[in-house]
Amino acid sequence: MNVLSEDQRQQITDIVVGILEIDPAELTDESLFKEDHDADSLRAIEILAALEREFKVEINQAELARMVNLQGIYQVIAEYTGNRA
Repeated sequence: MNVLSEDQRQQITDIVVGILEIDPAELTDESLFKEDHDADSLRAIEILAALEREFKVEINQAELARMVNLQGIYQVIAEYTGNRA
């Protein structure tokens, strides 16, 4: 279980919405970036890089396999920032 603050979750959502160029209403915690929002691997790398800058962490690219939706990103960011329950 992650313990990200609502502000952190909103920061992540804002990053993803901006990079995927979608309406925030289209994005849910479970919607899949590739299948539901037509994201390609370049967009995934852009999201990863933006998250690293925003949260000042270095995320292993292998984590992209888990970062397929917001829920996955929340878990990865919680682990990399030390916000684990």
